[in-house]
Amino acid sequence: MSRLAAEQDPVTVAEAFERSAQRYGSNDWLHVLPETAAVYGIDARTWTYAEAAGRIALLRARYAAAGYGHGHRAGLLLLNRPEFLLHWIALNGLGVSVVPINPDWRATELEYLMAHSEISVAACVGERAASVAAAARAAGRVVQITDPAGSEIGRAPTPASSTPRTPAASSECALLYTSGTTGLPKGCILPNEYFLWAGHWYATIGGMCAVRPGIERMITPLPLTHMNAMAYSTMCMLLTGGCLIVVDRFHPRSWWDSVRASGATILHYLGVMPAMLLGAAASADDRRHAVRFGFGAGVNARDHLAFEQRFGLPLLEAWAMTETGAGAVIIANQEPRHVGSACFGRAEPTIECKVVADDGHEVAAGMPGELLVRRGGSRPRFGFFAGYLKDEPATHAAWKGGWFHTGDVVTRDVQGMFRFVDRKKNVIRRSGENISAVEVESVIAQHPQVRAVGICAVPDPVRGDEVFACVVLRESTVDAEATARDIVEFCLPQLAYFKAPGYVAFCEHLPLTPTEKIQRVRLKSVGQQLLSEGRCIDLRALKRRSA
Repeated sequence: MSRLAAEQDPVTVAEAFERSAQRYGSNDWLHVLPETAAVYGIDARTWTYAEAAGRIALLRARYAAAGYGHGHRAGLLLLNRPEFLLHWIALNGLGVSVVPINPDWRATELEYLMAHSEISVAACVGERAASVAAAARAAGRVVQITDPAGSEIGRAPTPASSTPRTPAASSECALLYTSGTTGLPKGCILPNEYFLWAGHWYATIGGMCAVRPGIERMITPLPLTHMNAMAYSTMCMLLTGGCLIVVDRFHPRSWWDSVRASGATILHYLGVMPAMLLGAAASADDRRHAVRFGFGAGVNARDHLAFEQRFGLPLLEAWAMTETGAGAVIIANQEPRHVGSACFGRAEPTIECKVVADDGHEVAAGMPGELLVRRGGSRPRFGFFAGYLKDEPATHAAWKGGWFHTGDVVTRDVQGMFRFVDRKKNVIRRSGENISAVEVESVIAQHPQVRAVGICAVPDPVRGDEVFACVVLRESTVDAEATARDIVEFCLPQLAYFKAPGYVAFCEHLPLTPTEKIQRVRLKSVGQQLLSEGRCIDLRALKRRSA
C-alpha cells in the first residue's frame, strides 16, 4: 500500500482509523440524516473523526475489561447505524473478528450462524436481541448480548487465544456470509489486509473515480453487512478523511432530497436504484446535486444512458465478489465506458484474467465463458478472502488450478473490455442479495403438502431476478392460489423475506438427471416459460421487509 495517512502503512483497520483521526480529527466521518435517525430512533447528527475516536476507545476498553481478544468473534446486528462501525473498529483493535448479521435473517438462519461462526458476544438492536439469544441457545452456544451503546458487556464465555498476538494484516478482521450454490451460506474469512487494500484501491484508482482526500462525502443505502459498504465505502472514506453517509435503506421518493441535504459528492448504487429513480416524474431539480459519480453494479443496460443524461452523473459499473475483494476488482472508470452494454471495464495490469469454456480452455474474444481471476506476481491471492470457514474443500475448489473461479459468465472483446452475461453458479441475485436456490428448496420441502420443489431465477424488470418455485404436490389441490400462498407464508418465518418465492407454479414433475438431481438449466427455462405464459401465481406482494 502507498502511504495515505502516515509514514508507515497501518496493518489493521483500527490502526488505519487512529491515524486518520490524528490527521483529520475535525473532519466529518459519519453523518446521520434525519430520515435515517427517525427510522432507527436515534439522533440525527454528525460524528467527527475525533468524536468517533473517543467513543471507539470507550467501547474497546469495555470489551477488553470483559476479556475479549484475539481468537474471539463478535456478532453485529446493528443495521446501518453508526454503532456498527464504532463496535467494529473497537473490536478490531483487540484482535476480535466481527460477524455482520443480516437483520432479515430469521430463526433457522440465525441458529446456523451461531453454531458455524462460534461467536462469543453479539451487539444487537433491542428488537432483535431476544431472537439472537434464542438462536444461540438453540445452537448450544453461550453468547453474551449487549446493546448498541455497549452499556453492559458480559464476561467472555471462553478465554482469548492462549498465545496472545498483536493484530496483524493477516489477522481475521471479519467473517462475512455469502450464499453458496450447494446449500447453506459460506463464511468468508476476511483479513485486515482485505479491507485495507479495498480502501486503498478505491482511493487511488483515479480516472472518473478520482477521490479527493479530506473532501468527499459518500452516501450509500447498501447494507453494512455486505462487502460493498463495509469494505469499499467505509474504508475509502476512512483512509482519505472523507465523510460517510449511511442511510437505513434506499427510499426512492426521498433519495435526491437526502443526497442534497447530505452534501454527497459520491453515491453508491445497485442496479435496482436507477430504474426506480427513472420511474419518477422529471423535475427541474434532477441535476441539482453535487455528486461527481456513482459507484455500483448491475444497472439495466436500457436505463444506463437515460439515467446519466437525466441526472447528470456517470454510473461507473464495477465487478467484484465478496471472495475477490479488491484483489481482482474491475471497473469502467475510463472512457470509453460503452454505456448501456453491461460493460464493466478492463482489468488493470496487476490482475490476471481468463475467460474459459466448461472444459477449462480459453474462449475466443467476444465469446461467453466463465471468468477466472487472480492477482499477478508472487501473491496470487493478495486482497482476496483467506478462505471459507470450516470448508477447505470449497476453498480448494474455488482456487482450482491456481485461479479463482468466479462462476460469472462474461465476454471479453479484442480491446480487453469485459461485459457481464449471466451467472453460472446457481445463485439468484435479487436487489443485490445473493440467494441460494438449494437453501430455499430445503425449507419448502418441509411443507406437508410438498413432494418436490425446484427453485430458479426469473427476470424482474426492477430487482434483476425474482425467486420462482416449481412445486410438485403430494396430492392435487382445488385451490391452487391458497396453497401457493400457504407455501410462501410457511417460508417467511424461516427465511429472510427476499429469499421467499415471488412466484409459485404447480407442476407434475421436475426436470431431473438420471441420478435424480435437478437439471438447473432446464428448470430455469421451464420457470421462464411458465412466467411468460402466465401459468404461475404471483405472490410478490407477500415479500415485505419487516418493520
